[in-house]
Amino acid sequence: MIQAVGLTSNPRKSQAPAVDDVSFEARAGHLTVLLGAAGAGKTTALGLMLELQQGRGVTYFRGRPLHRIAHPSREVGVVLGDVPGHPARTVRGHLRMLCAATGVPARRADEVLEAVGLVSLREERLGTLSRGMDRRLGLACALLPDPHTLVLDEPTADLSPAEARWTHTTLRTYADQGGTVLLTTADPKEAARTADHVVTLDGGRVVADQEGREFARTRLRPRVAVRSPQAARLATLLAKEARVERRSVEVVPEGGNRISVYGSTTADIGEAAYRHGIMVHQLADEIGDMGPGGELADTAGTEGRPGAEIPAVEAPEVESAASGDTSPAAEVALVGSASSPLPPPIAVRSTPSPLRPLRYELRRAAGIRTGFLTSGIALLVSALIAVLLARIGHTPQERLFAAWPREFPLPPVALAAGLLGALSFGDEFRYPALAVDRVTVPRRLGLLAAKLFVSGVTAAILALLTLGCDAEALYLLYGRELTQVPEDWLSLGVSWFALVIGCAWAGVLAAGVFRSTTAGLAAVLAVPVAVVPLVRQVFEGSSVRTAAGITVRMHDVLLLQWPFGGERYVLAVIRIVGQPVGGAMVLSLGALLCAYLFAVPRVRVR
Repeated sequence: MIQAVGLTSNPRKSQAPAVDDVSFEARAGHLTVLLGAAGAGKTTALGLMLELQQGRGVTYFRGRPLHRIAHPSREVGVVLGDVPGHPARTVRGHLRMLCAATGVPARRADEVLEAVGLVSLREERLGTLSRGMDRRLGLACALLPDPHTLVLDEPTADLSPAEARWTHTTLRTYADQGGTVLLTTADPKEAARTADHVVTLDGGRVVADQEGREFARTRLRPRVAVRSPQAARLATLLAKEARVERRSVEVVPEGGNRISVYGSTTADIGEAAYRHGIMVHQLADEIGDMGPGGELADTAGTEGRPGAEIPAVEAPEVESAASGDTSPAAEVALVGSASSPLPPPIAVRSTPSPLRPLRYELRRAAGIRTGFLTSGIALLVSALIAVLLARIGHTPQERLFAAWPREFPLPPVALAAGLLGALSFGDEFRYPALAVDRVTVPRRLGLLAAKLFVSGVTAAILALLTLGCDAEALYLLYGRELTQVPEDWLSLGVSWFALVIGCAWAGVLAAGVFRSTTAGLAAVLAVPVAVVPLVRQVFEGSSVRTAAGITVRMHDVLLLQWPFGGERYVLAVIRIVGQPVGGAMVLSLGALLCAYLFAVPRVRVR
């Protein structure tokens, strides 16, 4: 079940908060509706409940706040608008990717596709889905980890009547199986047809908290609102005349000097009051929950009056704490109820997602064609440039194999590797399917390590294929003369692979820091254009000592022999880093990694 206590959003400047002291309860096995017109505060209330927005209050999901649940997606399934997935990804591929993120088996994707009726569309691209099919996919994403609670923001908005009926039937089935369902809507008729419990919001406050039958009886029928200092006498007279005339008239006392009359007209009520000498202060037709001024009218009982106090919903932990329970949830509740008149603050917290980062990243990278097309174009362009450079002549052998003209800041394959690295994080922020129900893309170290590994392996394969394709093209057109392997092929090969992998990692880190694919690619280009000249100028200065003989000096300091000829490898690494391009790459990667680590959220799920 869901228990929301004192939800209050942070006010902006001099404006009143969008949600002010909202408290309600959604029970398990019931379908609860948050009803209200546009701007009533429904979406803001959901944001506070899910810790997507800062404010005050607390929401318990089966007795625990969301930030105290280790894996929130397994407890609460959320549908907030359209599915934020890459438009080129297939329906099944998107769900399989989310299976890795939530830590459930991949076969679960096919199970939920069958449950929502999308089996025949599993190979369709997300960008081609209709509104109804997109909403079904959103529900499938929410059901993927088999949560106990569903929270949906206007799931039937802009849907056809048939799709709306299917959605209501599915949610009703879910509730009948013991789940908790909370959805928002602006249509009171929809709430009356589907809800077991209706909470009405207006101006950010709860103005009615009713059972579904009571809501349908008192809020949707045409009625006449009457205010009179003799309301009780008038109600008795109207009921007596209706019995005598055998008319179906229902008179409902609203408390104080107000009554609501169903099945009559203002003319009949006014004439009856005039005949019996009863003074009337108000006599107005109302339809359902809308009054003559367009604002929410009062409903039956004191719980329906605007401004009436709604009893705060107390979580079970508060009662148990009073009897000696010192659980974490009880402590949170006591802080909000005892030590301060205001409810506890709500902070936006990150979530440890994905649970299986390497599997998630592999499915993300292989789920769309962009990476394959980019790699294919890079190999083709590289082969053409290599052939053209061989035709022109005067190009060193190592640059010929790499298809790297001196006029280019980077070879085509290095740029392609940087682009693929930038896309790996840029798409996360552009299509945030990874954390649709919580914050933006979680920049966790596990996810970073997975992206660096996958992008590094992809860049290494791309670098190897480039050498092979370029050498094959040169051999086919010019023979063996231009395909001779250089003598220092080992150090050149290491430098080549380090350059391509470094570009890929620079793209990953820059896109993660700046949250943009364009920024990631710009950071890759900035290495040869801006950083290399700076490093070259520093290395040419008189303050830099030569690295020659460093292995001998290290041996003298450590008084140890290098095992297996390790001094050669150390010297090779020093030579690579000592080059302007290598030094610039190491400097850039170090700076980007520090910036990324500084930007990683430090809030832990407790």
